[in-house]
Amino acid sequence: MLSFHYALVGGGYFLFTNNIQEGPPTPTATLPLVIEPKAISTPEQQTMPLTITSSAFKPNGMILARFTCDGKNISPELIFNNIPTGTQSLALTMEDPDVPRTVRADGMWNHWIVWNMPPTTTRLEEGKVPPGILGTNTGGKTAYGGPCPPDREHRYIFTLYALDASLTLAKGGAKEELLRALTPHIIEQAQLVGRYDRSR
Repeated sequence: MLSFHYALVGGGYFLFTNNIQEGPPTPTATLPLVIEPKAISTPEQQTMPLTITSSAFKPNGMILARFTCDGKNISPELIFNNIPTGTQSLALTMEDPDVPRTVRADGMWNHWIVWNMPPTTTRLEEGKVPPGILGTNTGGKTAYGGPCPPDREHRYIFTLYALDASLTLAKGGAKEELLRALTPHIIEQAQLVGRYDRSR
């Protein structure tokens, strides 16, 4: 009679057979069956994208009046996450692309322009001057200017740029100057959009 036996040897299993019959046992050949342990695969590490968020409003949400010309006109808290490796500086713009053409021919109002923020910057505190160089907004100030739409609901786009260099642009530059200077150095960028309507 043929019988089967398994033995664990050196991390694998070996199959042994014995032919059992009446009378003296007759030796038989050993048949090895090696079962390799399953390889444990780990998922490939994903690089998380750069993000900009705010505790003051949700993406595409309504901006509170306190951050506008109808309130304290202070900047909201902004949070930066997943700043990419190799970043040497951060830049930030805030713009309103919904301005009536009768007010601005290009339909754009620049509210906030900042560059050369340290790459370790992960948070801009509410109402505080950011750690960088300020440019001149459309209102002619080197400061934050809150939403103040003249007609209806407008969008306010905050764009964060991770750059591979610090910029030599002098304080007070316009957004257009900043964009020309930073474009060759962009590693990654992210946007956050808020909305405001003075009639609400």
